[in-house]
Amino acid sequence: MMFVALRMLVGDRLKYLGLVAGLTFAVMLISQQASIMLGFMSRMGSFVRDTGQADLWVMDPQRRFTEDQKPLSDTALARVRGVSGVAWAVPMYKNWLKCRLPDGTLCQAIVVGLDDATLMGGPPEMVEGTLEDLRRDGGVIIDYDERDEKMAMKLAGGRGLRVGDHMSLNDQDAVVVGSFRASKSFFWEPTIYTTFSRAQRFAPAERRTNAFVLAKVRPGEDVHEVGRRIEATTGLRAMTGAEFEDASGKFLLKSTGILANFGLVIGLGFVIGLLVSGQTLYQFTLDNLKHFAALKAMGTTDGALVRMVAVQVLVVVMLGYGIGLGAASLLGRLIVSSGLAFHMAWQIPVFAGVSIVVIGLLAGGLSMLRVMRAEPGIVFRG
Repeated sequence: MMFVALRMLVGDRLKYLGLVAGLTFAVMLISQQASIMLGFMSRMGSFVRDTGQADLWVMDPQRRFTEDQKPLSDTALARVRGVSGVAWAVPMYKNWLKCRLPDGTLCQAIVVGLDDATLMGGPPEMVEGTLEDLRRDGGVIIDYDERDEKMAMKLAGGRGLRVGDHMSLNDQDAVVVGSFRASKSFFWEPTIYTTFSRAQRFAPAERRTNAFVLAKVRPGEDVHEVGRRIEATTGLRAMTGAEFEDASGKFLLKSTGILANFGLVIGLGFVIGLLVSGQTLYQFTLDNLKHFAALKAMGTTDGALVRMVAVQVLVVVMLGYGIGLGAASLLGRLIVSSGLAFHMAWQIPVFAGVSIVVIGLLAGGLSMLRVMRAEPGIVFRG
């Protein structure tokens, strides 16, 4: 009987291909849009993910995400170092500063200042030069992959910055001593690394300049327990890198229209898949109703007929899921190669699979009900 069901399914090529195409489009739309949304969330925490030397990020309790400007007092570093279980703690500067390129082109840059003694918190990969080159007078390092786009000298033919070029940060002289490679960021401004003391010199005069305190936990100590001690002792907020990254991603969803916009498109994909597959499958069932009635007249039970329809639904759902997920993955590779955000975590194929199964069950439910109600006598009607 299952073979007969499959023959009935592929017998009407147009409706068969229409069913598969509708489900494919639904899976592709759901998977692609969910992956783009997750890609934006992932980029929101890329700076935290790339700064993996520290166990804890200590910050002002009001800081909501990585770029939120809530600086700490000068005493925060000493207080964190005095907490039991902390192996070491270093300051980090992070803020936006005005940047003037050698040809006079103006731009904004995210300046990160690293502890002068240890240079902890630096970029994950150096391409040109070394991190120690930051100790040279006025030394800064720039993003290798972004230098020809975000730090291009528009008034001098569009050439990007190179090692040895001089520039100014907030009207203070700086020289490029190296370049690094890091994960793509959600924010569009270029990132520049220098030392903490030099970043303070570059920055406008402020009473508080310390953005974070990066802390390392002693071996054998529980990271979360030490974090609670820091919070209880200093009144500051202490989070692991994963927690800080997650908090930044959640802030993005809550405070922008990204969740609503992408959620609407994902929901639209679900509705389109349901309407297209439901209408096509129901019409397919009506066209083959006489065949189902004939089988019922020959003694086939309702349960067997329902299983036949279930097999037909299962086949088109599996084909639509496989083709749609493959198309979404292929399109994702093109999106990533173009520099846009895309991250397909394992939860997305699972979510798309559950969605397409629900679509198949809803679409097949009406068809199964129609088959069960079919009168065997209609096969003898003219």
